[in-house]
Amino acid sequence: MQSTNTVFVVRPARFGYNTETAASNHFQHHMQGLGAAAIQARAYAEFDELVAALRTNGVRVLVFEDTLEPAKPDAVFPNNWLTLHPDGRVLLYPMCAPNRRPERRPDILAALRRQFTVTDVIDLSTHEQENRFLEGTGSILFNHEHRVAYAALSPRTDATLFREVAAQLGYRPVAFRAYDAQGVAIYHTNVMLCIGSGFAVVCLESITDAAERAAVVGSFMVSGHEIVNISLEQVARFAGNLLALQTAAGTTLLAMSQSAFQALTEPQRQTLSKYAALLPPPIPTIETIGGGSVRCMLAEVFLPPLGTK
Repeated sequence: MQSTNTVFVVRPARFGYNTETAASNHFQHHMQGLGAAAIQARAYAEFDELVAALRTNGVRVLVFEDTLEPAKPDAVFPNNWLTLHPDGRVLLYPMCAPNRRPERRPDILAALRRQFTVTDVIDLSTHEQENRFLEGTGSILFNHEHRVAYAALSPRTDATLFREVAAQLGYRPVAFRAYDAQGVAIYHTNVMLCIGSGFAVVCLESITDAAERAAVVGSFMVSGHEIVNISLEQVARFAGNLLALQTAAGTTLLAMSQSAFQALTEPQRQTLSKYAALLPPPIPTIETIGGGSVRCMLAEVFLPPLGTK
């Protein structure tokens, strides 16, 4: 199953500009004229509107509250510290920025255990001591239906560790390098690639190596995915940071920000609408200051519910 109908989110207690991640995340920007209290209020409002929109459209959303201490400016992006798999395995990932590591919260994992079957917890965070990082579904994009994993290599995505995790999970790894308009490595794969059932949104111009680009295109041709090719300009507006989700009614939603929706061309929207209903709530403060968008805010829950076999 490519998409889940259940996600968990973390309501941020101290959202703000993270100086520790800014060196590798060129999507982060200050918002002039806004104090910390105003930024926090806006982040709360945007977060709550996203949760309401998802729930109204039939997605199950589990909300966990951030803790005030220690300060975790990026707590709103939980997809980077764990993945939750259909066989009950949980992977905990090594994070590049030291102030993001406290986002890995045992209490959240314990709460998930009370609702879902967890068969094994694989803790990869020890690789932080070796300066080897792999940041969840920020780093890895899974084509679950065809067992292929994709990763744009960057300071936050170690090539060897990516291949080891792909092998452990039984996925064929496809690694490549992707660069923004300034020639800087794109910090996370999920800002330039989205994989849904039957389609893939990808910024091919960011993959400057012809052989690597051909390998990515070829893999999607083999799996039968229709490619929606977006530009670097669209990537900068988070048009690649999308997530397909299932609803209670069995339909598919494609969650994205209002900025991403507005960046897509009408033909691109029409193509995507063949596969999913587009859901574009506005989160301008979170994506401007945090440098991540809707997909980054959603941690997919593929774990089996307790009592199922």
